[in-house]
Amino acid sequence: MRNRTDSADKTSLLSVCNVYKSFGLNAVLKGISLDLAPGEVLSLIGGNGAGKSTLMKIVMGIYSHDSGEIFVNGHEMAAGKTAEALAQGVYMVPQEPLLFPNMSVEENILIGFDRPRSELHRELVEKMEHLGWQIGLERKASSLSIAEQQLVEILRGLLRHAKVLILDEPTSALTFKEVESLFRCVEDLKAQGIGIIYITHRLNEVFQISTTVAIMRDGVITLSGPVTDFTKDDLVRGLLPAENASCKVSIGSKVDYSKPPVLELRNFSGYGFNDISLKVYPGEIVGLAGVVGAGRSEMALTIFGRDKALGGSVILDGKDITGLKTDAVIKAGLNYVSEDRHADGLFKLSDVAWNTTSALLNSNRMGRFFLNRKEEKSVTQQYIDDFRIKVTGQDQLTGSLSGGNQQKIVIGRSLSTRPKLVILDEPTRGIDAAARGDVYCIIHQLRDQGVSILLISSDMEEIMELSDRAISIYQGRVNCEFSRGEICEDNLTSAAFGLQRKEATV
Repeated sequence: MRNRTDSADKTSLLSVCNVYKSFGLNAVLKGISLDLAPGEVLSLIGGNGAGKSTLMKIVMGIYSHDSGEIFVNGHEMAAGKTAEALAQGVYMVPQEPLLFPNMSVEENILIGFDRPRSELHRELVEKMEHLGWQIGLERKASSLSIAEQQLVEILRGLLRHAKVLILDEPTSALTFKEVESLFRCVEDLKAQGIGIIYITHRLNEVFQISTTVAIMRDGVITLSGPVTDFTKDDLVRGLLPAENASCKVSIGSKVDYSKPPVLELRNFSGYGFNDISLKVYPGEIVGLAGVVGAGRSEMALTIFGRDKALGGSVILDGKDITGLKTDAVIKAGLNYVSEDRHADGLFKLSDVAWNTTSALLNSNRMGRFFLNRKEEKSVTQQYIDDFRIKVTGQDQLTGSLSGGNQQKIVIGRSLSTRPKLVILDEPTRGIDAAARGDVYCIIHQLRDQGVSILLISSDMEEIMELSDRAISIYQGRVNCEFSRGEICEDNLTSAAFGLQRKEATV
């Protein structure tokens, strides 16, 4: 290890110098360099998949970088050494809290310290009182809301007296009051000389809290400097590809908007979204654009009966299905493909046939008392053939398949219930280009068969290619709606970051 001696680095808490990182053939970071000074709040923004979280995990020592250098207080950090990063005063508050569910709040915060418990308890209480945060320290972590878990993670970092604090989308699950408390905390930390990297999709927050800003796109920093040098439009232009000069129009089918909608949300509200109204018509693909944390998946899960609705109604084919349990929603004609096929979509230790037909187990189609093996094989083979799923046989374990073939099985299972509408949540996440093309063909086939699709995707090109109409959700609310001819990267990006407002017309 060595120390940096160049004058430009003497005032930096953190220096990232020409860092590269690839996962297999996928180059995620392509020569990233940035500096963080004491008392500086650097907002790091970029679209989903730009490489922001990967870069921060490298700074924290969770990942090893392929080449380049990272210095904290002039000291070069060893690649992949989390303990060293923590010892040097680097702490990352992850976007998804990592707590021990059966431990108390206080135990989760104080774990890993060797200082006296009474001293730590006193400091923790003082920090909480200063911030105005009310969390019962004796509560089990499993009882906390996502917002409360986020606060616990932040308190972990504050109690460790971090010199470099990384906040990854810290306000995505917080209430407005909690956000105000967090911002007060950030101002206090700035005054103490702590450097903060603030990852966010919310451009209003950039101008509210930052001293500097950097934009990442496709593994490189496209724009950086003092936040006072930029406008919101400047930041959006930095997020767009350089060659983006005109709108790429999606090619869709002719949808008959004179027919009654298959799905209608009327002032629909739930955890993470509020007052959403939209319609999906027969044989229509409606793309839902937005950034992570906008409330799209939360809305889908609430429609599907997985979460509780707080207001408004869901009308499916003229029937009010608001608040129905998931099995009743499926029977009514709506199904959902989760964004996380590993956690919610697959039985990896079960075979292809079981995974493909498991949604039909409560139906007469698969046998009332005993499983109809003939029907199970017939249904499974139909989707293997139609979706070109590469398997050695129906008895092959699903966990042994490629990601693309697993995704086809998840989609096939949802379609086996013969839905009128399917919600596809990030249907091509984590699959290769060839499998992506196959999934696109499946989506087009569904539309041609008259199935309506609500497509949630963080991939702007995917929204552009597939959608007949696009709706943008920003901070839990619909803020824009675009007809087929208006769907382009510029419009979608601006809307996703809350900079463009176009009233719904359909």
